[in-house]
Amino acid sequence: MVRRPRSAAARPEHVTGPVRTCIGCRARVSNQELLRVVADGEAAVVDQYRRRTGRGVWLHPSPDCLAAAEKRKAFARGLRVSRALDVDGVRQWVARHAQRDRV
Repeated sequence: MVRRPRSAAARPEHVTGPVRTCIGCRARVSNQELLRVVADGEAAVVDQYRRRTGRGVWLHPSPDCLAAAEKRKAFARGLRVSRALDVDGVRQWVARHAQRDRV
């Protein structure tokens, strides 16, 4: 069997540790750069300490990636729920941290 090398886009450069995919921009990066989001009832919530049980999705903590994930309906698909989730808590967390990073 012949193995083909993976494309450069699929292979993160010099990343140590676990690699995750952002559901907004689809970039593969170290999990240290991403925010974990889990479903809690009818809402998507930020798992700040990465200890909550259940399926999680990963997202860059930026308004652009959040908007792209919402547009693509990636939260419901990634968390494997059949209904749309309320992402207001995630939106507030990202806005608060984006504002803090600008200062």
